[in-house]
Amino acid sequence: MGDFHFYGGELEHREILLGDIHLSPFFVLLPVLLPIAGGFLLLVWHPKDDKTRNIYSEIIVCVTSVLVWVTLFAAHREPVEIYSFSRGFSIDFFVDGLGSLFAGMVSIMWPFVMLYAFAYMKKTKHKDMFFAFYVMTYGITLGVEFARNLTTLYVFYEMLSLVTLPLVTYYHDHESMFAGRRYAAYTIGGASLAFFPVIVATLFGDAGEFVYGGNLVSGADQRMLAAAFVFGFFGFGVKAAIFPLHEWLPIASVAPTPVTALLHAVAVVNTGVFAVMRLAWYIYGPQLLLGTWVQNVCLVTAAFSLVFSAALALKERHFKRRLAYSTVSNLSYMMFGIMLMIPHGFQAGMMHMLFHGVIKMSLFLCAGAFMHVTGKHYIYEINGVGKTMPVTFAVYTLGALSLTGIPLFCGFVSKWNLIMAGLELNSPFGIIGAAALIVAAFLCAMYTINVSVRAYFPVAGSDQFAGAVRNDAPVLML
Repeated sequence: MGDFHFYGGELEHREILLGDIHLSPFFVLLPVLLPIAGGFLLLVWHPKDDKTRNIYSEIIVCVTSVLVWVTLFAAHREPVEIYSFSRGFSIDFFVDGLGSLFAGMVSIMWPFVMLYAFAYMKKTKHKDMFFAFYVMTYGITLGVEFARNLTTLYVFYEMLSLVTLPLVTYYHDHESMFAGRRYAAYTIGGASLAFFPVIVATLFGDAGEFVYGGNLVSGADQRMLAAAFVFGFFGFGVKAAIFPLHEWLPIASVAPTPVTALLHAVAVVNTGVFAVMRLAWYIYGPQLLLGTWVQNVCLVTAAFSLVFSAALALKERHFKRRLAYSTVSNLSYMMFGIMLMIPHGFQAGMMHMLFHGVIKMSLFLCAGAFMHVTGKHYIYEINGVGKTMPVTFAVYTLGALSLTGIPLFCGFVSKWNLIMAGLELNSPFGIIGAAALIVAAFLCAMYTINVSVRAYFPVAGSDQFAGAVRNDAPVLML
């Protein structure tokens, strides 16, 4: 199946084989283009009924996921240039270790959340439009992951903002349109900040190609490089909801739950983290950032953001918005690990990106199932629901324990490694960050496990579901 080993944060591909099959490097374009074309077809085709549209959408998504894994194991690891502009700006694709991790994660999640979406969106309108953009988003996300240089990543990063905007505004009511305007202002504004490091990396870093350890020319003006990185950290960090550019994420939770679960817990927000990973480790590198004021500013921002957002989550009474603030906090865990600029921190950040994606998607889907079945939205309305939705809240409780970082769950593994990496940095800023992680973990226990306690052990007289019969979520949602 191919021989991989992990070295310096990178998956080195020794044998590019799947049995005896050798595929062209251009094969990487198929998983990117298929869902984009398939989603666009839904906009002009308009299937005759829900069943036809659902089967078509699921086939497109499943075939794309299969193509992703064939690409990871069988396509030649060579750069693919699609179009070249002037001065080194080009649209290129390449499959490396970091892209493989993100693409593999998304490819497993997307088909399952599509099944959930079929049940959740059953009674809504404009479903052709919803599933069209939902499917197209898959291909554009893969374009970010398989980008070879910062120009290509930036192009697909911007496309991701545009294609997800109709999903955020799907209900077309006042609240949704306000969320859409806020989402557009933040993400497009952040992309304008990130354009500065794209220019700098392309002109002074071998056309902005991603090289583990960095590839910027050492003779470039250091003040310009430092300013460009800060612009990139906060510009790309908008999608990662870094403080003070985080407000769009809780507001955008007004979108349908399949959107908030997959796009605002995995694809969109992790794209911001992924872009910062590329900028910090594949364009700049530790030798340019380690020990600098730029690193210290980023570490302090991430440490503050993860505690501040956890406190806001504890205060929030709306179920999905509480989880959205939790996402803001956990994204800053990843940003902290990345900006430690040591291999252990980078690996811990990648680990938490993977684990948090799985956990938080599950928690969002549980919240959506509760809202879909009961029509309720707030934490105090959860009291006693555990006996009527036992499967949903059993899964929620497992996710809450893992997100908190209870030993034997995956969330413990990534959080422990992040804390150890912070202490390993041997810097006051690393120690402050490690302490912030511990505080945020305690807050996380309070705002997640509290929901399970309410569901199973309501205070006397507060049971919202006394005498109710079992009424769990539909099978596809489960």
